[in-house]
Amino acid sequence: MLGSVLSPELNSQTIRVGAKHFNESYILGEIMSQLLEANGYRVERNFNLGGTLVCFESLKNDQIDVYPEYTGTISEAILKLSGKLPDAELREKLRSEYDLETGAGFGFNNTYAFAVKKKTADKYGLKTISDLASHPDIKTAVSYEFLKRKDGWENLAGVYGLKIEPSGIDHGLAYQALDEGKIELTDVYSTDGEIPKYDLVILKDDKSYFPQYMGVPFYRVQLDEKAKKLINSLGGSFNDSIMQSLNAKVLYEKKTFAEVANEFLRSKGLIRNESKFENRSAASEILQKTLRHLEITAISLLIAIAIAVPLGIMLSVFSKLSKPVLYMTGLLQTIPSIALLALMIPLFGIGLVPAVAALFLYSLLPILRNTAIGLFSVDPVIRKVATGMGLTMRQRLRYVDIPIAMPTIFAGIKTAAVINIGTATLAAFIGAGGLGEFIVTGLALNDTSLILKGAIPAALLAIITEFLFELLEKLLIPEHLKQKLST
Repeated sequence: MLGSVLSPELNSQTIRVGAKHFNESYILGEIMSQLLEANGYRVERNFNLGGTLVCFESLKNDQIDVYPEYTGTISEAILKLSGKLPDAELREKLRSEYDLETGAGFGFNNTYAFAVKKKTADKYGLKTISDLASHPDIKTAVSYEFLKRKDGWENLAGVYGLKIEPSGIDHGLAYQALDEGKIELTDVYSTDGEIPKYDLVILKDDKSYFPQYMGVPFYRVQLDEKAKKLINSLGGSFNDSIMQSLNAKVLYEKKTFAEVANEFLRSKGLIRNESKFENRSAASEILQKTLRHLEITAISLLIAIAIAVPLGIMLSVFSKLSKPVLYMTGLLQTIPSIALLALMIPLFGIGLVPAVAALFLYSLLPILRNTAIGLFSVDPVIRKVATGMGLTMRQRLRYVDIPIAMPTIFAGIKTAAVINIGTATLAAFIGAGGLGEFIVTGLALNDTSLILKGAIPAALLAIITEFLFELLEKLLIPEHLKQKLST
């Protein structure tokens, strides 16, 4: 029994386990995590990572130690190989170029495939991917990552001569869209639990376009050798049908990833039967993620205030700089939030720091703009009177301009705070945690209740924040200044 192979006292270091934001990766990540924990390791879970690029960059940059990956993805999307390498050469290339390696294969092949409803297959006479060439108007949506992968849609369309123009869709939502007739064709993973549920027809890859996607643990060479041995003990423990069954348990039996992982490890004798396993209560989980959400937004907002307000004051003094500075700040606001978060990964890795950095950049514009506008809007007559009274520029700013501009400055800070609370939900894609974890996981499982578990507290936080700022405004800003602003 491997549960007693290693002594807990000898393995107190922390292993950082990652997982992509889809059902199967969560399960495999949880299986590895619980196996390590049962043998005395502390585990830091970094699940919900945005996709292959985020996970690989995190592994390469020492942000995580191990995550479940697929051989086809490693060769095609990561190494971008033009041909298939023998496993030994593939491992050597990973070790020499990135200081990474793969462990013993889990035992299942989760290849890409194309799926349609049976009525769609009958309607168009579809049996193979080649048959799609005769139907360029078939309503198609594929996962966002698949659209641009080297082994994805663009190259596949070239090989098969397809003229279809697909749209993008989250993988977890594609099955519902297929079942409701909103789309007719989508990409799937061959071990998805939804395939038997929706009685889908899988089109044959008749030109053998897709390589094998054998599930493997993907880890850093420096990972503790005993931890590697434990993880590799999972080698050959799965097959395609077992993996599909585990996926289905989460989807349709409403079991958590942790429950499914625990049941699997017990059934294989990989952890002690007497070891305790408890699910966290929903209330404690929501509280923990809410506090994390507040931490991300509060830190980013405070940094933005500390930089944007003094900068806005400086722009009011050196007015010629205001237009270019505000323009450059405005450009940051045009970058899609998920793209900005992804751009932070090479600079700061994953977790709290890149999330705070991205949200700080989003907070700059409303605070900076409102500070500058508030100061520029001070009545010139009042300024002349202040100067005539003998006030220096510093004194005038402190006693006249800033107090008059304060309602406008305060409105900018309030706007930034509310924007941050909403945008912070996307930070889950880079392992920062927060309420976005519920939303991202809910999307992967097409679970509305799980999405609402994150969305409702986030909305309540925004409302409470709005209320608190209004209360602070009443306490800190004189009534006559607020009345002047309203007129």
